[in-house]
Amino acid sequence: MTTETVGWLLILFLPFLLSLAAKVSTPKVLCLVMSAMALLLSVQPYSSVLPWALGMVIALISVRERIRSAYGM
Repeated sequence: MTTETVGWLLILFLPFLLSLAAKVSTPKVLCLVMSAMALLLSVQPYSSVLPWALGMVIALISVRERIRSAYGM
């Protein structure tokens, strides 16, 4: 694998990697599905933006809720 390929895979699977910090498993599964959809749709330019963005929203909300529950806010 080239460095560019590894970089693209890291970017496409960033929502899943970020969701691994969540406590529950539902965001992890959703982000894995969204990342896989983004990977499959990435053969056409800009078609993977929507699943990637939805995965990032799910991952960020799950991480924010974990932080909120850890600090009792």
